[in-house]
Amino acid sequence: MAKIISQNTDLNIIYYKQIMTGCYVNTFLSPLSLERETECLKKVAQNDKEAKDELILHNMRLVAHVTKKYAVSEDEMEELISIGTIGLIKAVSSFKADYGNRFATFAIRCIENEILMHFRSRKKSRGDVSIFEPIGTDKEGNQIHLVDVIENGQSDVVSDIEVSESLKILRQNMRSVLSDREYYIITKRFGLDGEKELTQRQIAKTLSISRSYVSRIEKAGLKKLRKLLE
Repeated sequence: MAKIISQNTDLNIIYYKQIMTGCYVNTFLSPLSLERETECLKKVAQNDKEAKDELILHNMRLVAHVTKKYAVSEDEMEELISIGTIGLIKAVSSFKADYGNRFATFAIRCIENEILMHFRSRKKSRGDVSIFEPIGTDKEGNQIHLVDVIENGQSDVVSDIEVSESLKILRQNMRSVLSDREYYIITKRFGLDGEKELTQRQIAKTLSISRSYVSRIEKAGLKKLRKLLE
């Protein structure tokens, strides 16, 4: 395992981010076996910092997976990697085996929660409402976000929550307010309308354009959607 720069894991976010962006290695470390993962989790419960570091480093791919879903640009990607890494660190510190979930499932939830908290705290006005904003809960008390309902598009899900005016506006106008290319890219990026979720690079290859151009189109489309809510 790579040598950790600091003895305090909570101060290693920059190091973990460098691992993520390939400054130290070109590929992610392999996931731990279930046996090794269980062993490390037991050691973490006994305040073993090396075990904590090992769990974090071998699960950085989870941060990458979640971050790709939310990042609109390269700059935001870098920012969300830091935010997501905090979520992963919290997951390692707070996971309990009796939760009934695999660690990876719990970690993804923690990473997503950290990113969504970041979006909520960043919101300064109604015009900055994110499609990832929580808008209600389902029958089981689970949070539902705007993007979840747009993606599902089924009346039974919509009836489970108190539908906000913002949701109605977006669902009614998303297709008409966006250009064909903006609609295509946003639909593919966030896996809406039953589409498979794709990265900017995958979309760029499909359209035979640069990834940076895809990023600009996506950003412009999301800006239009936010403008609907002003």
